Amino acid sequence: MTLHAEITEQPDRIKSLLFSQRKTVERIAAEIQKRDIQYVFLAARGTSDNAGRYANYLLGAMNGLPLALATPSLFTYYKQPPKLKNALVIGISQSGKSPDIVSVLDEGRKQGCLTLAITNESNSPLAQASDFVFDVQAGAERAVAATKTYTAELMAVAMLSTALHGNKKAWVDLAKVPAWMTQVLKLNDFISQAAQRYRYIDQTVVLGRGFNYATAFEWALKMKELTYIIAEPYSSADFAHGPIAMMVKGYPVFAVAPKGKVFDSMLEMLKRLRELSAELVVISNDKKALSLAQIPLTIPADVPEWLSPLVSILPAQLFAYHLTLAKGYDTEQPRSIRKVTETT
Repeated sequence: MTLHAEITEQPDRIKSLLFSQRKTVERIAAEIQKRDIQYVFLAARGTSDNAGRYANYLLGAMNGLPLALATPSLFTYYKQPPKLKNALVIGISQSGKSPDIVSVLDEGRKQGCLTLAITNESNSPLAQASDFVFDVQAGAERAVAATKTYTAELMAVAMLSTALHGNKKAWVDLAKVPAWMTQVLKLNDFISQAAQRYRYIDQTVVLGRGFNYATAFEWALKMKELTYIIAEPYSSADFAHGPIAMMVKGYPVFAVAPKGKVFDSMLEMLKRLRELSAELVVISNDKKALSLAQIPLTIPADVPEWLSPLVSILPAQLFAYHLTLAKGYDTEQPRSIRKVTETT
């Protein structure tokens, strides 16, 4: 199975996950609600770390739960784990095999914390170290660059947040995600042609804010993994605090700017970048943002901001895929990396 095939199967995988795992996540949420959980302590690496960035915003905004991203080296090399009293300890990993992530869950258990694994391998070491397992059921992902496991992890986080909140409308919105994804995948041919414009670039920045801070990081990661360009992710706020000095005429900037509470901030940045003659690729469902782009990538107008990362990442994945082909590289076997990376 090719990377492109795995990108296009995401709507079906997400639809199946939502149907098959709702009762499981509701049981997990019920147990969490029995505990005096004060915050979430989350461990992940790579693509899964970007799912953690999404959780940081979503669990905070919807559930009032502060989230701390773990520093696994404190658990492995330094042997000085922090105190985790009253934490929900979550590990997110596609393979569930990375020893440093497992070590965080092991320590959480030792300290009497409730532990949860979000993984595509229900019999993995990470799953075995956890009180609860959310199997994202993405199926075998054979391409080295993660795509469907990432969106499945995002959906797992969104389902957990919804189950904890008990918002019935949120479940209705979650059920719309596969159709929104299917609509966005129709951009494939347009993106294939648009990517040719950028086949000679060797560096870029990727901007996002709020919920799509995660999308900016994941888009940048896919560009690094597949096309080998220097792609640096920033929030639009951080970018204004210095890095914008890099801008020269024609500098390529990729941005994720759907409608929502941070949209006005993103729009002002896009306007400023156009004034600086930047070359803009913009993912949005707002006409004002799309009108500023040389390459506008439209997502459905009715996607709520909190779910936009599940939809906006698909055109980003397609862009990275087609730019890889345009540059003459192998989409299935990027150099120097493997499917499973076991860090300690």
